[in-house]
Amino acid sequence: MWNGQVVRALGTMSGTSLDGVDAALVETDGERIVAFGPTQYRRYTDVEQTTLRGALGMWPGDDIQAATRLVEDAHLEALAGFEGYDLVGFHGQTLAHDPHGRGTHQAGDGARLAQALGRPVVWDFRTNDVRLGGEGAPLAPFFHFACAKWIGAEMPLCFLNLGGVGNLTWVDPRKTRPEDQGALLAFDTGPANAPLNDLMQQRRGQAFDKDGALAATGEVVAGALELFLDDGYFRKMPPKSLDRDAFSDMLDLVRELADADAAATMTGMAAAAVMQAMEHCPTPPDRLLVTGGGRHNPVMMQMLRAGLDCPVDPVEAVGLNGDMLEAQAFAYLAVRVARGLPTSCPTTTGVRALVGGGTVSGT
Repeated sequence: MWNGQVVRALGTMSGTSLDGVDAALVETDGERIVAFGPTQYRRYTDVEQTTLRGALGMWPGDDIQAATRLVEDAHLEALAGFEGYDLVGFHGQTLAHDPHGRGTHQAGDGARLAQALGRPVVWDFRTNDVRLGGEGAPLAPFFHFACAKWIGAEMPLCFLNLGGVGNLTWVDPRKTRPEDQGALLAFDTGPANAPLNDLMQQRRGQAFDKDGALAATGEVVAGALELFLDDGYFRKMPPKSLDRDAFSDMLDLVRELADADAAATMTGMAAAAVMQAMEHCPTPPDRLLVTGGGRHNPVMMQMLRAGLDCPVDPVEAVGLNGDMLEAQAFAYLAVRVARGLPTSCPTTTGVRALVGGGTVSGT
């Protein structure tokens, strides 16, 4: 399908922060990025976030009908304003991720979206990777490779996504294809915004620490940070991935701290996890480009700049859209799936061989 043609693809992403649905258009042949198009954001209401939080950890067969319908309807609303596109990449909402156990579960039926939109929809991107021994995450690295080419990078660099969970992609743009040996290394760094958001919701009734304002008034408590870094995950060699709530005991580590110190310490934990992760890079990166909500937190960004030996910048510094990069990634991956190209490899998810994920509905 569309072999070698430039396709106008729409991608969507609803991440582990549970803030809303991102939708973005990309013109691509599944290998190179030709152009970036319009974007749209559809925020989840407080009531909707409560519904989704209540479904976290659930699997097919559990009572998830309300959450699944919510995800599908919200995505249809986010996609309603777009015209002139050829296909959709629909990630769905991750409710549970246990790659070495029950698998991975993203709520949402792409077939329903395909019927409603009258366009082909590529969905269920992760299951095939997990079935073949992979972590099923992260899946954006092949797109990060294309982005490195698009910005004209000449030396190895890293993309850091600070969403609910942090993930890092080391890219060598001197390679020809993302699946080439030595082109990519990717893995989840550790918790990022999700536990901090949970803290803010529990203690302040706020969705997140806007502009790092609370953390900026507190201090990082070394003892809690050391206990956090003692987790065996940080010593595990990549590729590796995490569920949103894999580090749920972080809240216990700061339970006795004042609000400001707890926020500062949890922000420091997210930054320290990245610093630990950088030690796994094959070679030191030329720079670190940050995407996701964490790049809006000046306290977290300053911690990263103070602790790393390379420039740390938001992806906007190279002309990319950090709010929409993951949605754009699934537009790009949808075209790769439609063309039968791989979407992950041993150095991105730990899968045994090159694999293409995704189900195509509505063709």
